[in-house]
Formats: sequence, structure tokens, C-alpha cells
Amino acid sequence: MSNSKETEPDSSAALDYKTTLFLPKTDFPMKAGLPKREPGWLERWQRLGIYQSLRKKSAGREPFVLHDGPPYANGNMHLGHALNKIIKDIVVRSQQMMGHDAAFVHGWDCHGLPIEWKVEEKYRADGRDKDDVPIAEFRKECREFAQHWIDVQRSQMKRLGVTGEIDTPYTTMAYKAEAQIAREFQKFVMNGTLYRGSKPVMWSVVERTALAEAEVEYHDINSPTIHARFSVVSGPSEIQDASVVIWTTTPWTIPGNRAVAYSNAIPYGIYEVTETGEGSLARVGEQLLVADALWADVARDAEITGFNRVGDAPDLSGVVCAHPFRGQGYDFDVPLIAGDHVTDEVGTGFVHTAPGHGADDFEVGMKYGIEVPHTVGGDGVYLDNVPMFGGKTVLIGEGKKSGKFGDANPAVVEELKNAEKLLASGRIEHSYAHSWRSKAPIIFRNTPQWFIAMDKPVKTDLREDTIRTIALEEIDRIRWVPERGHGRIRAMVENRPDWVVSRQRSWGVPLTVFVHRETGEILRDDKVNERIASAFEEEGADAWFISDASRFLGADYESNDYEKVEDILDVWFDSGSTHAFVLEQNEKSNWPASLYSEGSDQHRGWFQSSLLESCGTRGRAPYDAALTHGFILDNKGIKMAKSGTNAVSPDNIINQYGAEIIRLWVGSSDFSSDLKMGPEVVKGLVDAYRKLRNTMRFMLGNLDGWQAEEKLPYAEMSELERVVLHRLSELDELVRKAYCDYDFSRVFHTLSNFATIDLSAFYFDVRKDALYCDRPDSIRRRGCRTVIDQLFHCLTTWLAPIMCFTMEEVWLSRYGDTDDTSIHLEDFPELPREWRDEKLAEKWQKIRTVRRVVTGALEVERREKRIGSSLEAAPDIYVANSDFRDALADLDLAELVITSQASLIEEEGPSDAFRLDDVAGVAVVPKTAQGNKCQRSWRILPEVGTDPNHPDLSLRDADAVEYLKAQGLIG
Repeated sequence: MSNSKETEPDSSAALDYKTTLFLPKTDFPMKAGLPKREPGWLERWQRLGIYQSLRKKSAGREPFVLHDGPPYANGNMHLGHALNKIIKDIVVRSQQMMGHDAAFVHGWDCHGLPIEWKVEEKYRADGRDKDDVPIAEFRKECREFAQHWIDVQRSQMKRLGVTGEIDTPYTTMAYKAEAQIAREFQKFVMNGTLYRGSKPVMWSVVERTALAEAEVEYHDINSPTIHARFSVVSGPSEIQDASVVIWTTTPWTIPGNRAVAYSNAIPYGIYEVTETGEGSLARVGEQLLVADALWADVARDAEITGFNRVGDAPDLSGVVCAHPFRGQGYDFDVPLIAGDHVTDEVGTGFVHTAPGHGADDFEVGMKYGIEVPHTVGGDGVYLDNVPMFGGKTVLIGEGKKSGKFGDANPAVVEELKNAEKLLASGRIEHSYAHSWRSKAPIIFRNTPQWFIAMDKPVKTDLREDTIRTIALEEIDRIRWVPERGHGRIRAMVENRPDWVVSRQRSWGVPLTVFVHRETGEILRDDKVNERIASAFEEEGADAWFISDASRFLGADYESNDYEKVEDILDVWFDSGSTHAFVLEQNEKSNWPASLYSEGSDQHRGWFQSSLLESCGTRGRAPYDAALTHGFILDNKGIKMAKSGTNAVSPDNIINQYGAEIIRLWVGSSDFSSDLKMGPEVVKGLVDAYRKLRNTMRFMLGNLDGWQAEEKLPYAEMSELERVVLHRLSELDELVRKAYCDYDFSRVFHTLSNFATIDLSAFYFDVRKDALYCDRPDSIRRRGCRTVIDQLFHCLTTWLAPIMCFTMEEVWLSRYGDTDDTSIHLEDFPELPREWRDEKLAEKWQKIRTVRRVVTGALEVERREKRIGSSLEAAPDIYVANSDFRDALADLDLAELVITSQASLIEEEGPSDAFRLDDVAGVAVVPKTAQGNKCQRSWRILPEVGTDPNHPDLSLRDADAVEYLKAQGLIG
């Protein structure tokens, strides 16, 4: 039976042969109607408790534990959330169907600045001052805000078809969670790695708190630049009258300068100015110390038009300069100190060093015992005791100009000019750190904070070493997917400073630590710690803020002797501790996790905070593998901002096409890199979905009436059926490996191509005639239906982790909507080893190559309108290639190429025969089929008319009709 359009059989026949055909029969609709139908399947899974049934079924299986990195509970889900959650869902579903017990507990991150910010916005709109609100009331509103968005996001996640414990999630604000976070923090108190120090930290003036690296993003800004002179006051005689020149993009840090750094690896020169341009601030006759590689840039910027290089700079160790504002409250010495961070790539080769305003400055300053001054307050304003600049604003924290640089930069530049220490000024476009929440620039500011030491030895049950060393060893052990994640996080941990864990905010788990007021000693007492944790379990972390210190200190200590720290923990410590109360505190410990999976930005976020927390308390990472995904780009390749104009709402896609299309986007994309989403992408997804749906519909239709007794043993099958089963065996290995490698796009595209190319365009096409026209008990038809049954089970289960809605619809269309039926209760089929037959596959690859030449010849005939259907053809197939010839032996070539007749001729073929350039030794001469047309199968054969009882049928079709009559199926 051809799949091409053709005129209907002669209606004058005594019997309507259409009623004798076994045409596909199914109620499975061609049109999916996903937006309307998906909610029904979600309700069904909820009602039947599919997830709970899987837990019972999986008892005793090897666990696969994906620990959910908690999204933040402060707004609607965006497409990035959908990407992340669907990836995790596909992981869990595939691991479950490969024989694991893959439980999945969803979680939410609830503490921290973003929620405080939203509550404070509400206060400002109402004309209220946060500082006037009792802390218990403020924290209650933060908790309610977080709970509201948990409920919203939970509903949105469910709509995506995401499975797991989503109605009973973990939250970092649950009382037991807060208690365990406090216990985890107290482990650092007890092991001696927690300390209070004064260091420059990234400080958000707008949000009034320290920030971690993971809370910072970089944007381009336009900043002032200055070249400033530091006059030498002590050093070798050849530079006594010289000035060291520095360059900086932060003039406001000059009041905090306490040293100038240089490099022993850089050659420096002494340059005398002989001529200047109009308006230059350089002075003829002055001598300047600058790195040789950068002198040309300095001369250009300072408009120095003539100069002499007097000589090499001498040994700079021990050289002392004067601060540019000496005599105006800055009368201290400014030593030159050697620093490994100094380069001659930009600037002057000398680095102005303000230990209170930069990590490198602080580190090199500590090495040389340099004072770390406090110059800028938390509000971004110079402290009153800062000479010349007290009260000037570095960065504006409030009002309409919030987040803008204030009057400090121009004031410093002006005073440098007045002091004749400004050599040049300009502006530069460069990348600068911003708070990812407020989007405002940040500053480095020296503040008292609490730190966890990276390089102090800690003793855990597994080992004793520094947190950094343990973490680096664990990074080398963990499986990173993709592999480049290993190098990325390793470099971050290798070079990171101590962990700043304190935040000057209110909504979070407090730093549950007491400090002796006189000695500054941290109180380390297990009984005190347990009182704190017990109180948190009963009342939450609010207990810390509403209770006197005596409640926790008990009778052993005098509360007036101790300071109760009021800072809250970095929220990354919260989420980094989730493994302790999600994986360890279950009835059955699932620690460590098999997998953590988040966006690639989490190498500096959750992956790292979890790693450091666990290495510092347990001596190993809380996960064995980490999977990352990229970010989302629009059609133009521009990064999609969740609140930007190019953002695509998941709701819009769901309402128009269904959540399945988003799942298909995730499952078909290489998410190891950034991935695109937009109208053109959706259009392609819808087309791919339609093709797969049609394949499923074809299989359902041709399995109508299937009975187990019809199954044909493998040994009795034809080669064509066996080669399809071989391909299934190959795919089984590929699909399982790809799911284990988290390469979902390989699963989808391989199966999609298999369905389109191997099945629809080949196997189904060839076998339609047998399926529709053979008698039901024929070996050929039984073999084909047996294979389709296997195809059905494989394709539905293999695709179910990605296309959870559609594969459920397909499954129920065949097996009925009963309470114990769901594709998601199935495992991947175990396929017999005997199906694998490499030799047979190699033979059929040759057969399909020859078929491709014949198909190409018939397409030409159709295009030239010499034939309508391929059944009108009877091609001569010339095969000079012995390998092809041997492969074609004993085959029904007409059946294979879907013609009525075909001839195999073992020779080269005429010169004008049809050929393909890439297939040597095969030629085709199309001819017209001879004989009469069978009115049932439409094949043109000489035998039509030889059966007097059925003069308009072929012998095969006549036999089928007689069989149906004998069975009483037709009159």
C-alpha cells in the first residue's frame, strides 16, 4: 500500500475493499491541545500519588540523590528557573527509570537582603522607617513575604510538570533548618576557624551591608582617572628629587593611601621632563619614576612632549615618599613596598596602596605591617576625622541619586591639583563591580567583619588540613559536567580570600556567637550552643533577637560580660548548609548527594559555599558530581534579563503552546553553553514535536487490537524486523549513557532522527503494505506488529523524562486511564542481548544505500509527472558493486523500494541511468509497472485477474479477503 496520494479504488466493485484493510485505528488526536490538556494530567498524577508510589516501588534500590539548589523566594519564576527545574526533573525521572530510587526534595532560599529590600520598599511607600519597626515584626513580614512567593513559585513549578516533594519542601526559614544552620555555624566557632577581623570587604552603600563575590556582577562604567605624584623623601641620592607616579580610577581612595607598591620584576626609569604641551600639569625639569614599558602612555596622557631618560631606577626597597597631602593632616610616611600583584600592563608600574579599600592592597599591606585606616562609613560618606574630606560623599546611598558617585572624587582631584601633585586626569570606560540586587556600584571598605579562615588547619572525622586544601582535593575528585567547570571553580578556590560570613542586616540566621567584652575572646561552649539550637527549633531564629543573652548563657556566665553578636549570616552559608538538614536529617541518610545542578554562575555561589561549609565540618564535599547549565539568550544572542525587555515569559509559552514545548526546548538544547529562546526557536520546537507526535500516533494506530499471542519470536522474524531491533539495542545503550552523561539533547535528537529517518521514512514506509493488506496471521505482519510493540515501549519510556505530558497521553491511549497505569511508573525496558547483530546492521546499511539511489530516481519520475505513485513504477536496478549485490540477494526489492515490481541486474548500467555521486556501482532505469492494478493494495501486477473469485485483486489480497470472510469479519 503506497503512502502517496492516489485515486480511490473503483467504486463499482462488489465489495468496498477499504473495509477489508487494516488501517490504523486510534483515538489519539493529531492535534495535541497541550495548554488545555496538561492541567488534567497534573491533577491525575497528584490524585494517584505517582511520586509516592515510586517511593514504595523503589524501596531497596540504589539511591540517586539530586539535592535541589534552592531558588530565592522573591518573585515569579522566569525562564531561567524553568530551565533549571526542568533539567533537574529530567535527571530525576531518567535515573528513576534506569532503576534507581531517585527521590527529589524541592527547596527554597528564604533569608537575606532581597526580601528585606522588598519589605523596606513597602515601608518607604507607606512613609515608615525600618529602624522604627521592632525587629520581630520586621522579620515576621519578611517571613510572610517569602512564604507568599514560595506558594506562587510552587504552583508555577508544578505547571512545568516537575516531579518530587514539592508540597513538603525544605526551606531555609523553617525552624529546624534555622537551628541546623546555627549548629553548622557553631562548628566553625568550635574548630577555631571563625574570627573577627578588620578587612576591606565589598560593601553596598545602597543596601548597607557587606557582599560576597557571588552577590556581585560587573557592568561598564565611566570613571575618572588620575596620575598623581608621590615625592621621594628618603632613598638613594639619584632619586632624591624625583616623584613616583601612580595611576588610579578611584581618586576617592587617596585619603586612605598608606603605601605605594612596585614590582621587582619590572624595569623602571628616571625620566626628566624637558618640554610640555599647552595645559600640561607636568613641570619642565622635574624627574618622574615610571615603568619603562608605560612611560609612553604616561607622557601622552600628561602631555609631556620632550624628555630625557636620566637612568635606571635604583633598588626601590626602603624608599619612602610623602603623601600628596602632606602638611594637611597626612604627615605620615608612604613607603615603597614590593608586591606580586603589580604589573606593567596599564598605569605607571606603581600601585597606589590603600589597605582599607582593596584586597590586594590589604594583603600586601599586612605583609609589611602597614596601617589599615578607616576612612569611609557604611553610608558611603568620609568619616568626620578624615582630614580635608570629612563629610564628602563617595557613593550616594539614598534618594533619587542613590547608587551614583558623589562629590568625593572631584574634591580629591581638585585638592591634588591645588597641591601640585596632579600630573594628569582623564576618564575611562571599564568594568566595575555592582550589587546584583540593587544594580548599584559597590566600594571596598575596611570594616569589622566575621570571617572563616581558609588556611587554618581544621580537624574533621575524615582528615585534618586547611579548608582550602581539603576543598581543592575534593574539587579534583568531583565529576564536573561539563569538565571546564573543574578548572573554573578550582581557580576560584585557589585564590579566594577568607570567607566573610557576617552581614549587617536583620532577616536571616544570626551569627550565634558571644564575645567577651574585655578579652575579645569568643565563647566556645557546647552547652550554650545547644541551648541556642534548641530555642531555634522551638521558636525559630527570632529567639536570638527577642531574648536576653542570659537565656543562652545560663548560670555559668555573667551576661553583662559578653557581647551578643547581632549580625546575620551570609545567605550563602544558609544555602551552603542545606545538605546538613535535607540529606543528613532524614530517616535514611542520603548524604552525600549524587548530584548538584545549577547555573554556571554557581561555581562562585552555591557549589562553592556548600563545598567550603562541608569541607570545614566534614572533611569532604557534600556532592559527588556537579552539573551546570548556561544562560538564556534571545534570538539575537543577547543575554536575556529576567526583568528586561527581551525576557520571554514561561507563562506566555505555556498558554499558547503548552509546558511540553518548554520541556522540549530544555531536552533538545545543549545547555552546557548559553542557549537561545525566541519565536523562531519555538517554531522549530513545535515542528519537531508534531513529527514525534505523528510517529506515536502511527504506532498506536497500527497496534490496534494487539494481543500478546500475536507476538512473533525473534528467530522467526525477517531480516528487516531484526535490523530494527538491532538499532533499538544500539539506542538503548546510547540513551542510557546519554542520560547518565546528562546529555539530554543527544537523547532527543537521536530518537527524533530515528523516528523520522529510520521509522517514518523507511521502516514504516516499507511495512505499510504488510500492515494494511496482509492477513492478520501472516508472519510478516505479526513480525512487524511485534517490533512496533517494542518500539512503542522503548520510545515512550526513553522520551518520558523529557516529554512527560505527551508520553503519558500516549501510554494511556493504549493501556487506558486506570489508577495503576502511568508511563512514569515504568522503567526503561531491558532488551535481549540477541538483538545486537552488527553484521546484519552492516548489510542493511548497504541495502539502504541502494534504496536511496532508487528513491532518488523515482523522485525525478514523479517530478516530471511520468508517474504519480511509486507503485506505478518497476525500476531496473543495476548493481556492479559486489558488496551491494550480495546484500540484495534474496530480497523482495519491490517491497523494499515501494514499487509494484523491481528487477536486480548485475552489471554497470546504461550511461543515461540515474546515479548518485556518492554511491558508486549502482544505477537505476525507471520503468512502468506492467499488469493490472489491484483494487485493494493498488499494486500493479500481472497476477491481478488470475483468481476468478477476485478478478480485481492480487493473489495476496484475494487470500486476505477470503480469510476475513472465513473469520466472519466481512460478508
